This record gives sequence, C-alpha cells and structure tokens, in this order.
Amino acid sequence: MLRCATITPIKPMSYHQFQDQTGEPYGSFETFFYYDSLGKDRPYRLGERGWYWHSCQPGCLPDGDLSGPFESEQEAIIDATAFI
Repeated sequence: MLRCATITPIKPMSYHQFQDQTGEPYGSFETFFYYDSLGKDRPYRLGERGWYWHSCQPGCLPDGDLSGPFESEQEAIIDATAFI
C-alpha cells in the first residue's frame, strides 16, 4: 500500500495577503510548519523540517512552488513579502 508523507502542523496553516507598495491587498499566501513523520526515504516528501509558504487562496490548490524551509513563521512571511 502506497502512503504519502503527512503534514503535521504545530499550529494550523495560516493565510496572509500580499500587499502592493501602496498597501492595497491582493492575492494570498499560506504558511505552515512541516515535518515528515514517515522518514527521509519516502518519495513524496515536501522537504526538510521547517516553515514554508506558497501562493494559495483559501480552499484552493497552491499556485506555485513551495519556498522554505525557514526557522520561523515570521521568516517565511518576510520572504514571501520581501519582493514588494
């Protein structure tokens, strides 16, 4: 039986809005903490243990690749908004 890696968040996933240079909100991104409870030899791992973010609307599939891991949720948020 094939088993996929599990996401076990320390706290629930949270959504944040991007903001343009004028402070106008647009789109959103999701942050979450991930650790692979099945081990490193599994083919469906998201990555190493840590905080991640990706563009995503609540209730929808992610739009783009994961960014991370980061040491803290705040570091993930800063990375997601650093280009603005």
